[in-house]
Amino acid sequence: MINAVVVGLAAGLLFAAAIFVARIYNVLLASFEETRNSFAQIEVQLKRRYDLIPSLVEAARAYLTHERETLEAVIAARQQASSKLSGLQNNLTDAGAVKSWAASEGALGSAMGRLSMVIESYPELKANESIAQLTEELTSTENRISYARQLYNDLATRFNIRRQTFPTVAFSSLVGFSENVELLQFDDQVEIQRVPKFELVGA
Repeated sequence: MINAVVVGLAAGLLFAAAIFVARIYNVLLASFEETRNSFAQIEVQLKRRYDLIPSLVEAARAYLTHERETLEAVIAARQQASSKLSGLQNNLTDAGAVKSWAASEGALGSAMGRLSMVIESYPELKANESIAQLTEELTSTENRISYARQLYNDLATRFNIRRQTFPTVAFSSLVGFSENVELLQFDDQVEIQRVPKFELVGA
């Protein structure tokens, strides 16, 4: 009789433990998927920006015949950032991949900042309808990227806190969540923040 009671208690405890661990898994999975989905929204806007940049470069090329190096630097930086973004949504816990992409975004922001300054020195570009429209679209896209990036960082922080909070931290590796999600931080914040301004628009 005693053995049956002990076995029953042990089975009950194991069942309760399994339910507890399953709940931890479900909470972490839901939080992680929210974070991944928010990054997908960033990706949509980034791809739109990557599509707009070559159009801006081509529209400006006729006026910037002596700025070939600047134009080529923008295209090269855009290509680098675009290639490193590919597949990143599935590697958000890979610090190296996220930081490498962030560095390429910083380089793109710097290149775009230089292009913006060059464009500002050509009055005829300010009157060009195509340039004005493209820079306006880029400004709008950059604003959406900024908003989406903040939302992603908020959700990533929430996931990381949940993962590291006791008692979840004792089981997070067991259920497949052994690493934090990387926040999106850029080394060249000043240049990136400069890009969407394009003060020449409407001038």
